[in-house]
Amino acid sequence: MKNVMLGGTGLSVSPMTLGTWGIGGAGWDDYPDDVRMDAIAAAVESGINFIDTAPAYNAGEAERFIGKTLEQTGNRGKVVIATKCGNRFIDGKYVRSGKPENIFAECEDSLKNLRTDHIDVMLVHWPDPTVPFSETFGALSQLKAEGKIRHVGVSNFSREQIMEARKTIEIEVVQLQYSMFNRENEELLKWAHGEGIGTMAYGALCGGLLTGRYRKVETYEPADSRNRFYGRFFQEPFFSKAMEMLDAMQPIADRHGADLAEVALNWARQKEFVDTCIVGAQKRSRVEANVKGYAWQLAESELSELETAMQRILC
Repeated sequence: MKNVMLGGTGLSVSPMTLGTWGIGGAGWDDYPDDVRMDAIAAAVESGINFIDTAPAYNAGEAERFIGKTLEQTGNRGKVVIATKCGNRFIDGKYVRSGKPENIFAECEDSLKNLRTDHIDVMLVHWPDPTVPFSETFGALSQLKAEGKIRHVGVSNFSREQIMEARKTIEIEVVQLQYSMFNRENEELLKWAHGEGIGTMAYGALCGGLLTGRYRKVETYEPADSRNRFYGRFFQEPFFSKAMEMLDAMQPIADRHGADLAEVALNWARQKEFVDTCIVGAQKRSRVEANVKGYAWQLAESELSELETAMQRILC
């Protein structure tokens, strides 16, 4: 993989970022600890130098797996780490807090979990409407001045919220959900890219739905990410449309000897306004399969073919 520049940060990152929500464990399929750590090692070995995580990913478990793996392999200096603040996973619930004292505490916890002396990119996970942005981002400004974090960004913020945050500190990175099945943030990503803000697209496989693994509506536990976070996509009326779209994607996958996930990932990463796609994987084989998908690209005619199908089926 050829690295790209993450907006104006000066960071050279892989166009695929390893997502670690699943590696954290909560709300996803369960794997042994050594398998999860091996997935992280495999990502670095495969050329992925950008890892995305958060303290909310199973109460810091994802961060701890990353920290332990990078320490054991001696690869901390080879990777860029993005973690988050302002959102914690407590007793099975996500709790937002943009209060300065919480931002400071989360940063210290993340540094300890990740076994590092600095965080490359710190993102506010979700906006907290109960705390003035001047306080939340003022705390991040202090942490940056202390050298504990290098770059500041936001996740799941609107354009208006980003503009408000910029009154206190430069917002250098934005992370938003974006996939063939969810294009709600497309205009915001375009705007951010035009502003020189680094763009990270998460959910490029829509919780796994774009892999073709799921072919019938199923019932998931309330805490399962396919219910709590991606629920509307895994249920009717959207699910039937998703299946029709997967059928439209299959001929393109067949032409390239690829799977549906590769088509979906290439569609997202070939957008000029997307710097890197966050792709989750909990085991080595999945990491290697994802990286393999970046060895080819969709032709312009195929992008047009997909666009026509999306307009017909999903709109």
